[in-house]
Amino acid sequence: MQTNSYSDLQDHIRQIEMPNIETWQNQYADKEYTIDITISEFTAICPKTGLPDFAEIQISYVPNERCVELKSLKEYMFAYREIGIFHEHVVNKIMEDFIRDCQPRKVNIVGDFNIRGGIKTVVRANYEQSTVESE
Repeated sequence: MQTNSYSDLQDHIRQIEMPNIETWQNQYADKEYTIDITISEFTAICPKTGLPDFAEIQISYVPNERCVELKSLKEYMFAYREIGIFHEHVVNKIMEDFIRDCQPRKVNIVGDFNIRGGIKTVVRANYEQSTVESE
């Protein structure tokens, strides 16, 4: 097994406890509609260099029984400012936590990270509730 300076840097990501994303009761759960949210000042830490990474995070979701409370989402996003995390893991961690707390019908999350070292990264994750899950 080849080891490098990235070994063990991200083994803990799925276990990081983040603030809960609060929700409220959707009075139009019988309708399918889309909510688009843009977080234009997202910041996390590069786990390799310790320098800040900046991004725009876009969340587009179709709510089910619950809608996301925006102040708690902002507080959730601010918590990343102290976390060393790769771009790919940022988007997938947000996806897992969003699904856990909001249980949407569908959600698409895009992390559009600023250029660093001449390289631009855009990470996309998608989820759609299966009919088995909703029964």
